[in-house]
Formats: sequence, C-alpha cells, structure tokens
Amino acid sequence: MRSDIVPGAVFPDYALPDHRGKHRTLSELQRSDPLVLVLARGGFCPKDRRQHEGLLQLHREMQVGYCRLVTISTDNLLETNEFRAGVGALWPFLSDAGRKLQKDLEIAEYTDPHHNPMIPHTLVLEPALRVYKIYNGYWFFGRPTVEELRLDLRAVLQRCRPDWDISSAEQRAAWAKGDNTNFYPYGKTQTQVLADQD
Repeated sequence: MRSDIVPGAVFPDYALPDHRGKHRTLSELQRSDPLVLVLARGGFCPKDRRQHEGLLQLHREMQVGYCRLVTISTDNLLETNEFRAGVGALWPFLSDAGRKLQKDLEIAEYTDPHHNPMIPHTLVLEPALRVYKIYNGYWFFGRPTVEELRLDLRAVLQRCRPDWDISSAEQRAAWAKGDNTNFYPYGKTQTQVLADQD
C-alpha cells in the first residue's frame, strides 16, 4: 500500500464502473456515512468468497446502522457480476479491470502473475473518505473479522455522529429548543434520506 495511505489520510476518490457498468465514485457511494471498502483479489479466490460470505450478515446490520460497504476487484465486468451474485451480495461491486487503482495504490500482487490481482486490503473509512483503519489480507487471517469491523464502525460512528449520545445535556437542550441540526438526518428532508438509500 502506498506510504501516504495511512490512518488519518484521505483515501483517493476513485471512479470505476460498478457491476451494472455505471461509473461511480467512492464519495458518491459513501455519501456522509462510514464506509467499509474491500479491495479484493477477485471471484476466482476462495478466500475472497469466504470473506464476502461473512460480510453478508454484517451488511444487513450496516444498512440499519447507516454505514456503507463497497467491494473493488480487478475482475472484468462479467466476472464482477458473477462474484457478486455468487456470494449473494447486495452492495456495490466495482471493477478495476484496467488496474488503475491497483497500480496507483501500489498493491499489485506480484506473486500471482496469472491473475494479476490486488493484494487484498480492507479499509474502514470515516466520512469524507478519511482512513480510520487498514487491514492487509494477503493471508486470510490478516483480514478483519465481522466482529472487528463492528467494533471499528462503532468507534467511527462515535466520532462522526453528534447524536451518538442523545442523553447528553447539550443534545436534550438542543432538541427542546427545536434545533435538530445535530440529529440524524442532519437537516435533510425525509425525501432526501429515502433518495440516499438506493
């Protein structure tokens, strides 16, 4: 991983085609929520498949917890769709078939010239693509467990949600005054919130 990609740094806002072929930026997919970003080897890899099977249940929790999940691999569009469907995922999968991200982040897995995948990493990103934690998954047990990601997301949410503790005196006083700017959805209308859930 490039030496400047460390906790506290801003992760690059890559634009890549999703599983439907539509170009999406990471910031567009993240919106204002925490994001777990999985940089995967690809659908051919049994370790990736097992990791993503574990993420299925967590993704259901992330949806109700207002967090996002994105997978990027070097698979082409057809392989990306097969990978996503094969594990039953409902979150966006992006294709880096041109190895743009792989080269830019300096994570080419040189030990597998046949597939030329990325060295797998999982990143937990705070809003605005700020890096909170990076896991190197070249070895399977270097990848985060579902429980580790839950703990990371709890820590990130405590940092980025002003209404994490609504029992505080400040939050109660603001609510009593009718000031809901520091309460989710932070000034958005119900229509805007629903539009963000696609």
